Amino acid sequence: MKFTAQAIASFLKGEVVGNPDVEVSDIAKIEEGRPGTMAFLANPKYNKYLYETKASIVLVNKTLQIEGPVSATLIKVDDAYQCFAALLEMYQQAKPQKSGIESNCYISESATLGTDLYIGAFAYIDNNVKIGNNAKIYPQAFIGENVTIGENTVIYPGVKIYADCKIGANCVIHAGAVIGADGFGFAPNSENNYKKVPQIGNVVIEDYVEIGANTTIDRATMGSTIIRKGVKLDNLIQIAHNVEIGENTVFAAQTGVAGSTKVGKNCMFGGQVGLAGHITVADGVKLGAQSGVNASITKEDATMIGAPAFDFKEYMKCYVLFRNLPKLNAQLNQVERDIKEIKNKNQ
Repeated sequence: MKFTAQAIASFLKGEVVGNPDVEVSDIAKIEEGRPGTMAFLANPKYNKYLYETKASIVLVNKTLQIEGPVSATLIKVDDAYQCFAALLEMYQQAKPQKSGIESNCYISESATLGTDLYIGAFAYIDNNVKIGNNAKIYPQAFIGENVTIGENTVIYPGVKIYADCKIGANCVIHAGAVIGADGFGFAPNSENNYKKVPQIGNVVIEDYVEIGANTTIDRATMGSTIIRKGVKLDNLIQIAHNVEIGENTVFAAQTGVAGSTKVGKNCMFGGQVGLAGHITVADGVKLGAQSGVNASITKEDATMIGAPAFDFKEYMKCYVLFRNLPKLNAQLNQVERDIKEIKNKNQ
């Protein structure tokens, strides 16, 4: 399917600079653009490619200052990144969609299925499962007893959802994720070993949540582990039992949250962040990659980094000193030698 620059600009409420009739049928990165493709430019690091790209159309911010000749037709918008995301979503929706129930899957007679579903081969739908309209369950997914899945939710291959968990509408759970495995609960006893504490709660995932591949979210010991509306979790993340993640919070890969910790809404955590158990994190907190948090963060919108994490600006001041430690150490050693030499002369 082909689209003209004018048609795209009309959809995005943008301004065409160049040939409004030029057509594209595919999307490419700006540095790999070729005739017939559309690219976008939002990061200033890639500005140089605007003057080199072979893409037919480039989506740019209205604030961009053009500094040389550009062969592509430009579409100027308020936010190129957001507009490009909208185009990608439209492009994705235009692709053929899976539908129907494939052979070799198991669906319990007590399960309740909505309309316009897709259930792939070798998927397992257990007793009393409820699946909403337009949901997609890809091959080899396991949906345990009493699980509910909201409408338009996509469960990719190999996902395991244990009994009694609740998944909202318009969610995406990527391949290999495990929802509702037992929390890590063991009690030491007099025989110097550990007795398992039964984990009888569940996991509740609200609407518009996306969970990355091989991420694990443990069921609560009692009550619920809760992932609030709009949360986005990257791949390879561990969420422990009885954790609560606030609305629209985003975690990058390999982040881990220990049991019973409460994270506020609109937080952003970089990769490999670690949070201790039984603490709280205020709304809007940003944590840099590899930060370690072992105490509650009560200040909203704080930006922190380090292990243990502290204020980002203070950390950067400390980092300057840290980088200079070898030089400072050499200077100190020289001072000690000079003092020793002076003492020896005076004896």
